[in-house]
Amino acid sequence: MQQKTSLLLVVFFVGLLCCFSAIIPAQNNDALVKVASVQDAEAIRYVTSIRFTDQAEQPSGDPVTFNTLSKDFVFPEGQPFPQCHASSIVRAGDQFLVAWFGGTHEKHSDVGIWLSRGTPGHWSAPIEVAKLREDAHWNPVLFKKPNGEIILYFKVGKTIDAWETWFKVSSDNGATWSAAKELVRGDKGGRGPVRNKPILLSNGTWLAPSSNERKGVWNAFVDRSEDQGKTWKASAFIPLNRDSVPGEGVIQPTLWESAPGEVHMLLRSSAGVICRSDSHDAGKTWTAIYKTTLPNPNSGIDITRLDNGTLVLVYNRDGKNWGARHPISLTASKDNGKTWSPPFDIETGQGDDEFSYPSIISFGDTVALTYTWKRKSISCWVGTVK
Repeated sequence: MQQKTSLLLVVFFVGLLCCFSAIIPAQNNDALVKVASVQDAEAIRYVTSIRFTDQAEQPSGDPVTFNTLSKDFVFPEGQPFPQCHASSIVRAGDQFLVAWFGGTHEKHSDVGIWLSRGTPGHWSAPIEVAKLREDAHWNPVLFKKPNGEIILYFKVGKTIDAWETWFKVSSDNGATWSAAKELVRGDKGGRGPVRNKPILLSNGTWLAPSSNERKGVWNAFVDRSEDQGKTWKASAFIPLNRDSVPGEGVIQPTLWESAPGEVHMLLRSSAGVICRSDSHDAGKTWTAIYKTTLPNPNSGIDITRLDNGTLVLVYNRDGKNWGARHPISLTASKDNGKTWSPPFDIETGQGDDEFSYPSIISFGDTVALTYTWKRKSISCWVGTVK
């Protein structure tokens, strides 16, 4: 009788353990389920998600579908520039503008800012729109003002430590451009947007995601303008615990506003993951930077917020600092970045392949993004998010 009772207890506890195992979701960031397909497109539905390391919420499980509408090169190989990098995209009427830097190689004195206009499959030949002097040009950023004018920001300088920020303006959707002006006269080290687009807050303020890379020490900040870009005021460096984020630090934030005055940033870091900070006063002050569980090899990222509040992030997802810049992937969040869908790969790659430094925008449920393709071309992906 005693043996039978003991056996029944063992069976009961084994069954109980199995029940809990079925209820608790596996923490596998790469888990995905393919449940649908669309002719001439890729449709992947994701049903698990990634969590912040310091969040108690369980994965939401909200399904997200990425549907590829087009993917092509903005220009073919054989251009006047052997290499290209760091693109930016903006809508201009019924077409897109795409800018990048091109030349012999990054940091070379012949590198200038190039531009193409068009739509997938129908791009204009690249033209050089900015070459102020025989110093390297870097990191173009396109931004559409509320009045429809388009600003092209870019950096100029022999080194990142000492580069300056310049800008040009177009009032005809990129057909012609004004003379270049310095954003903050006399500045060295970079003001205004460092790589990703500014955002327009609900109160009319412009916020530019910025960073500083002096002597190998990286810090992030935001530049704010309350007079439509005429003058700028830099925030303090965002607080960073360098024991938590070893190495260089954080740079190249990407911003969104979730509610009036509630602003957030994700940041490239040297910690093998994407980091985050939040502001509750329209970007004037920021919380200490904290790590997310989104992997990243210290490579560029960008984010956009859909009309329905869904966030869409494009990023490289190798978790090793200075690791592989492939694959390049999309992930989405329906809860303001608390949980994220598993990645949808736009390009996979192998070895030394590089698909990096993306720029992303959205309109309705449609997303358009560009990225460096092996330093040989700029690729453009357009799709929908459901």
